[in-house]
Amino acid sequence: MKVIGIGNALVDVLVRLNNEEILKELGFPKGSMQLVDAQTSALIQNKITNFKKQMASGGCAANTIHGLAHLGIETAFIGTVGKDAIGRFFEKDMKKSRIDTHLFKSDSPSGLAIAMITKDGERTFGTFLGAALELSGYNLKKEDFSGYDLLHIEGYLVQNHDLLHKALQLAKNENLKISLDLASFNVVESNLEFLKEMIEKYVDIVFANEEEAKAFTGKEPHEALDDIAAIADIAVVKVGRKGSFVKHGDEFTRIAPVKADLVDSTGAGDIFASGFLWGYINNLGFEKAGYAGSLLASTVIEVIGAKFDDKNWQSIKRKINFL
Repeated sequence: MKVIGIGNALVDVLVRLNNEEILKELGFPKGSMQLVDAQTSALIQNKITNFKKQMASGGCAANTIHGLAHLGIETAFIGTVGKDAIGRFFEKDMKKSRIDTHLFKSDSPSGLAIAMITKDGERTFGTFLGAALELSGYNLKKEDFSGYDLLHIEGYLVQNHDLLHKALQLAKNENLKISLDLASFNVVESNLEFLKEMIEKYVDIVFANEEEAKAFTGKEPHEALDDIAAIADIAVVKVGRKGSFVKHGDEFTRIAPVKADLVDSTGAGDIFASGFLWGYINNLGFEKAGYAGSLLASTVIEVIGAKFDDKNWQSIKRKINFL
């Protein structure tokens, strides 16, 4: 199967904070994703000037596509970047992982997501979407989805109703399976009715963490899982150190976590989706697909950022080859 992702094409700037004072000064709830304008983004960059930083191509769907590409799946990504150094960095980093890029170019600055990581490993994003925000339903054509088997969408796109609806409609018309990661509890809360309508009509697989599942249903994980599975073919609710739950029809599967030392939770949900979708594509069943997702997530939380090195990938491939 071939997988195409669509989402905000962002470059992540990752910084570890000594305390939570900067978050308090900015008024950002810890663990949230805050959309900011260029001025606020510049303010954040000024506040983190003296901290050690690293950069990587990012965005929820792009991270998942990266993981699938490293697992040997043929992949592509749709997004918009600026005609600037940040945009060129994003495109080069994607192509380095053998991902086919369908990138629209804009005169606006490229999107930048500043991930501020506290000592407990939690990350809080100040995200300037920039050019990424200019991706629209008008850009999309049926040819973008032809030849692919599965579309993976990040939940942040739900804020652009026309774009999300067009992508889902075109993908279904081309007979693609569709997976959606809810991505952020505050985005879910702000777009709840539209999101429920789109999932019931188009989406096959839904990924959510505890907070997102509660924002979507108003319920705790088990009951939330039931509600999501009632409108989507497969529901996956991640419960952190407790692992994850999967439901398909009346079939319930509990996925055990893989133990790890938490350094940074950035990208854990995105890369979990990579492992789960890899198992789904290879018809391994939910328990093995869930294990692959947990294995990838446990690896990424032990490093800074949403990516890890070739040595870790080699170790992961050896382990999942026995599934």
